[in-house]
Amino acid sequence: MEWVLQRSYYAWGTNGALFVNGRFVCFTIELPWRENRRNVSCIPEGRYELQPRISKKFGNHLLLVGVPHRSMILLHPANYALGELQGGIAPVSELSGIGRGLHSRRALERLLLVHRDAVERQETIYLTVTYNSHEYLRTLSKTHPAVFPHPAGSGG
Repeated sequence: MEWVLQRSYYAWGTNGALFVNGRFVCFTIELPWRENRRNVSCIPEGRYELQPRISKKFGNHLLLVGVPHRSMILLHPANYALGELQGGIAPVSELSGIGRGLHSRRALERLLLVHRDAVERQETIYLTVTYNSHEYLRTLSKTHPAVFPHPAGSGG
């Protein structure tokens, strides 16, 4: 089973949209990109296996396997990336700002159900983390009219 996380990078955090088999499931929040440094950066783009994990702190959640130069990268509940994450990914039902979201536990429960169903079918689940080029172009078109001029009379 394929999960795809399409990210948008900002100075104070990383926001994303998570798709399972091409269908939107939830948003995500992460730390900003800081050269893959432990505890302060989101992970690099790539394809990672997702495995179930249980801990006292987060209960049921997911572990990303095979992240370069990192270990124990978790997909777990959090609503504020800078204050609650150390390199992992938090699913959220709504984005409330850069690196901020709402109803993280609800979003995680939805993902855990999808993951459990795939495991029961003996499927391996992969998460592909990628850059959301559509968000970049949308932002670029708003801030760089010389690059993307607005049609005459549109008010830009």
